[in-house]
Amino acid sequence: MRILAIDTSGKVASVAITDGEKLLWEKSVYTTLTHSQVILPMVEQALRESSLELSDIDCAAVANGPGSYTGLRIGIGAVKGMCEGCKTLKCAGVSTLLALAYNVQFFSGKIVSVMRARPNISYVGEFESDGKRLTRTGEDRVAKDADTFENFDISKPVMLVGDNAAFIKDTYFKDSPNVFTANAACVLQKAGSLCLAVSEDNSLITDADNLEVSYLQATKAEKDKAHSDIQEEVK
Repeated sequence: MRILAIDTSGKVASVAITDGEKLLWEKSVYTTLTHSQVILPMVEQALRESSLELSDIDCAAVANGPGSYTGLRIGIGAVKGMCEGCKTLKCAGVSTLLALAYNVQFFSGKIVSVMRARPNISYVGEFESDGKRLTRTGEDRVAKDADTFENFDISKPVMLVGDNAAFIKDTYFKDSPNVFTANAACVLQKAGSLCLAVSEDNSLITDADNLEVSYLQATKAEKDKAHSDIQEEVK
């Protein structure tokens, strides 16, 4: 199965293509531009340099959250547009935290994906790996860092991955030799990891109409509306 994957959930814009056996193409750019400016040109480049057409792709995978509200909408919108333009194309929404864990699937022990949501609050996903196969051990969540990590079990080796990995290591596990952070090549989002996730779990594949964003917390618009409703009630 040929999978084209895009990740626009954070500062990195990433695109990859796999064919079930090997990685055909991958590019990740830490960019100051908006994802809407860079992601579709990267998709076009990926297809062109792989000598493929969109009709040659079986599934378009996308990070569906958590992450940047705007970035996630751009990624989901791009994949829905590709499916609209190519009716044979299936799609898959993949947890950003799951994909991050696949970055370090080779690690034997606990893998904790941590992305900064707000100061001292992170998006957290917990997994285990035997060095070959990844297993989810908890649902994705948004939580205070202290609630998650102050009494965290580190009897097994732990790998932290994601944009908040270094902060969590320095804050809670600075002197622990059993807690590691992913290296610079693996710590942030990589579209190739979305391909791995879909290859190992075909139940992620769906139709474009069912592709949705998973924010894990209220959007700014929802927070503003809730605040406005409370003010109205007070009046």
